[in-house]
Amino acid sequence: MKYFPIFLDTTDLSCLVVGAGEVAARKVELLLKSSAQITVVAPWACNTIQALAETGKITLSNKEYDESDLQNMQMVFVATNDSQLNVSIHDQAKAHKILVNVVDNTPLCQFITPSIVDRSPITIAISSGGVAPVLLRYLRQKLETVIPHKVSLLGQFSERFREVVKQRLQTVTERRYFWEDVLDGDIAESVYQGNLQKAEDKFLQKLEAAENTTVSGEVYLVGAGPGDPELLTFKALRLMQKADVVVYDRLVSPEILEMVRRDAEKIYVGKAKSDHAVPQEKINELLARLALEGNRVVRLKGGDPFIFGRGGEEIETLIEHGVSFQVVPAITAASGAASYCGIPLTHRDHSKSVVFATGHLKDNSINLNWQGLAQQDQTIVFYMGLTGLPIICKKLVEHGLAADTPAAMIQSATTPRQRVVTGTLENIQQIAEQAGIKPPTLIIVGSVVSLHKKLNWFEES
Repeated sequence: MKYFPIFLDTTDLSCLVVGAGEVAARKVELLLKSSAQITVVAPWACNTIQALAETGKITLSNKEYDESDLQNMQMVFVATNDSQLNVSIHDQAKAHKILVNVVDNTPLCQFITPSIVDRSPITIAISSGGVAPVLLRYLRQKLETVIPHKVSLLGQFSERFREVVKQRLQTVTERRYFWEDVLDGDIAESVYQGNLQKAEDKFLQKLEAAENTTVSGEVYLVGAGPGDPELLTFKALRLMQKADVVVYDRLVSPEILEMVRRDAEKIYVGKAKSDHAVPQEKINELLARLALEGNRVVRLKGGDPFIFGRGGEEIETLIEHGVSFQVVPAITAASGAASYCGIPLTHRDHSKSVVFATGHLKDNSINLNWQGLAQQDQTIVFYMGLTGLPIICKKLVEHGLAADTPAAMIQSATTPRQRVVTGTLENIQQIAEQAGIKPPTLIIVGSVVSLHKKLNWFEES
């Protein structure tokens, strides 16, 4: 981030605005939503500025700007039509270590004013770093439609009881769980309806119950999908935002990891070829221990937890320890990869069935049911098969598939880093090596691969 988002306490903040045209007036009107003390300096002022000065909302000094006007100021907006003067004021303000913003001149802005959704005391600010103001207006319109106007009442209600909850619930986790239940339930609805007495009565009853309840942990096995964050389910995102701890693997994309709760503890337990950062048995025990300590634990897995995700092994351990859990399915890697590279897994003219297989067994072998896999009119998807690709191709041919059967390899499916190479069982290994294909990679074998060039929509041709 070039601009660090921050909310300033404007109590006793002295702000200077140089210029008094309509552009300056818009900034002054924005500042008036705060508690800042506003001084405007300009030899001439528009009607809006004049009216604000006459009502005593701002101090207007009808004169040319002088460097002495910066004295005792902590923030400066520059909005004159004299570009040289704007640069000069910017340089002087920086020399005095005063935050300065030259309106509509991003390179001369130490700070920028964001687009704001105002539901005081709830304030939402968004910014593009000054490069896309129209996009910001569009996003603000979207936010305005989904955030209840009366959320300000809920903010005031929360402020009223914040210290009470802090005194009666001892830990941060207990307080967070309590407030989440309040904001998700009928207490919030009563506040929105303006029935504050009813909301207060329910709130105090709930708080009393919370004092006598022990916080219990839970594990959520959440499928992160094949990589594109827009393929997450609503439930996955909701639970990711509730997590105290997130245990994630190598196949979870950075974009998805950015969507978990900001202050959640993040524990990496990823596995790569011949390099298990944390053995599976220890991951199982880790999940149980974290939950028994009272945490909401999200086990975030690439793809789907129950398709080569070892989710079954993990919840067996949770059951042994008496830990509550939920499983959140996701778009598995095979489905995501096939869809994003234009290879339908089934097609009436090419494939009447599809089978998923692993290219890497628990004992490091690839001892599969090759006879069952090497069927005509069937699509085969191999997970974790890059290392075993020579064996896979050889065994499929040995058990009846033609050497010219189409095959594809998809790397980093559904992400901007996606790469697809196609060939046949006879030459796909050589093609993959020449292309430098690396994990994470899926292999698709079958006649449907021949449709890739025709149906490919995600990658530029």
